[in-house]
Amino acid sequence: MLKKYKFGFEPWGLFLFIIIMIPNFFWFIFPPREDVLRTDSATKTIDVIGSVFQVLMIATLCTLKNKESKKIRLTPCIIITAVCYLLYITGWIFYYCDITGKSIILVLTLAPCLAFLFFAIDRKNRIAIIPVSVFTLCHLVYSVVNFVIR
Repeated sequence: MLKKYKFGFEPWGLFLFIIIMIPNFFWFIFPPREDVLRTDSATKTIDVIGSVFQVLMIATLCTLKNKESKKIRLTPCIIITAVCYLLYITGWIFYYCDITGKSIILVLTLAPCLAFLFFAIDRKNRIAIIPVSVFTLCHLVYSVVNFVIR
């Protein structure tokens, strides 16, 4: 399986990461009036595991290339990636309009993770699917425990 991969810069992986992080940077600098996301976490161990796998996710999406993947083009997986990104941005817009229900929290949690997942699938980067999946699970546990069932 590893024979299909080579180390190489994947600019679209970095681009996806950057555009997904932009709302987070904005949130960090300009918090909304009703900022329910700024709270102490009840899942500190899960958060650490999630952070480690987030770094691994970005590293594998940006530096591993499957030799069989073609140049990036409009495919169903790339369309789904874009839709997930647009849902994510829509979630942030609702959040900044003080609409912070459970569904918005879940959109902010799952939409970026699914964008990364579908991007990895499109790029045939099966190795990246592992850290994407673990990060998604940790991110979901964090959100459900800290914001949905709380």
